[in-house]
Amino acid sequence: MQPNKLKAAPVVRVVPVLGSVGAKVQAARLAQAVPSLRAAYEQALARWVGDPVLRLAGLPIVTECYRSPERQDELYKQGRSKPGPIVTYKRGGESNHNKLPAPALDVAFLLADGEVSWSGLLLSKFARLMKAADARVHWGGDWPGFKDRPHFEV
Repeated sequence: MQPNKLKAAPVVRVVPVLGSVGAKVQAARLAQAVPSLRAAYEQALARWVGDPVLRLAGLPIVTECYRSPERQDELYKQGRSKPGPIVTYKRGGESNHNKLPAPALDVAFLLADGEVSWSGLLLSKFARLMKAADARVHWGGDWPGFKDRPHFEV
């Protein structure tokens, strides 16, 4: 008689996907971007989704594109008069997010479990694709001093 051998359960990898509402929100945010930035994002996204390894890591999503001066001021207060880390050094009206169409957008990653990640590693990988899509794209992770890794602009 042979001893019982335990078999490892197969690893099931789940690819994060947007529902119809999430897809509409993404389209609306991206519509706020200047055409060249929108095109670079769409090309980088297509390359990301087309790579089986990157696709499993998370799905790039636009968290913000246009931002009102009032929202910009609220973010400026964070880490100063409000709790949390400093996320911007620009006051309302000073940021490229405050223009419409916006020459700036912020990116995060939707994970398979529904969580959102601002992983520096994932953002640096996406930044390479964005800059390859359009040499005019600047990534906030390349800035000297304050690193704004979610930020891309033309």
